[in-house]
Amino acid sequence: MAEQPPSPQRWKKLGSREVARTRIFSVESVDFQHPKRAKPQDFFVINAPDWVNVLALTPGGHLVLVRQFRYGIDDFSVEIPGGVIDLGEDPVAAGVRELREETGYVGRSARLLGSVRPNPAMQNNRCHLVLVEGARPEARLDWDPDEEFEIMTRSVDEVYSLAYAGGITHAMVLDALLLFTPVWAALKAGRVV
Repeated sequence: MAEQPPSPQRWKKLGSREVARTRIFSVESVDFQHPKRAKPQDFFVINAPDWVNVLALTPGGHLVLVRQFRYGIDDFSVEIPGGVIDLGEDPVAAGVRELREETGYVGRSARLLGSVRPNPAMQNNRCHLVLVEGARPEARLDWDPDEEFEIMTRSVDEVYSLAYAGGITHAMVLDALLLFTPVWAALKAGRVV
């Protein structure tokens, strides 16, 4: 049997300096020192606000999806509604707001499924994953100037099939579907969750 490597050590943060600021995030150069190494290392950290992504479940067992152009991949992406959480805003309230603004859907109940770290190697923010049940198209759309969406609904099983086939590639959407799996199984079995 192979020998187990030692446990990782906690690095000490020595200092940081901002190297870039955009309207969406800032970038810091951060110096860290490993406890057993003489030379500090410089790492880049993206300071971004927390995000929210919303699984909106209709009374008929469909999920609300959006298809939009994404600049990072220079292509279209099928996702669930979501966006930036305003400073001090509750993640569930932000999810309800983003769902209403992007799709016009409003639900009867909303709750946090969980929170994940999008990329802890270089980002310090979290993405909160919210479930809204009883979602119906009842509100006026309120898109930001650079937003435009194709709004669609698909059965939950179709959405999972699409994800497994590679038709959904957004990591935070896949995280939301993972956390929703036991909730959906309970709902299908008629159990209250």
